[in-house]
Amino acid sequence: QVQLVESGGGLVQPGGSLRLSCAASRSILSTYDMAWFRQAPGRQRELVAAITRGGSTNYADSVKARFTANRDNAKNTVYLQMNSLKPEDTAVYLCNAGTYYSNQYYPGNSWGQGTQVTVSS
Repeated sequence: QVQLVESGGGLVQPGGSLRLSCAASRSILSTYDMAWFRQAPGRQRELVAAITRGGSTNYADSVKARFTANRDNAKNTVYLQMNSLKPEDTAVYLCNAGTYYSNQYYPGNSWGQGTQVTVSS
């Protein structure tokens, strides 16, 4: 099981940007597809972005054209660049190591502790 640690969250004004990082405890190069989820108070956890071992990405409709996921396998790290942030993006963001298959992401058991993103003026 891989351990994951997210960072980079914070308070930002609407229209601003943040870059989240998720560092893995060991090599994720050819083992895991990765994903970012978010969970707001009172709401279900939702998939934000998935990135395969090969670097292909898939995004929730609500973040398309605003968020970009990428991964640096040499650093065992995945990133989520978030631009044009909106108040409705406010949530705890978590990364996960799992499997992306047939256009669906299957979460694994490895979750980080999450990083809080708050978008407010």
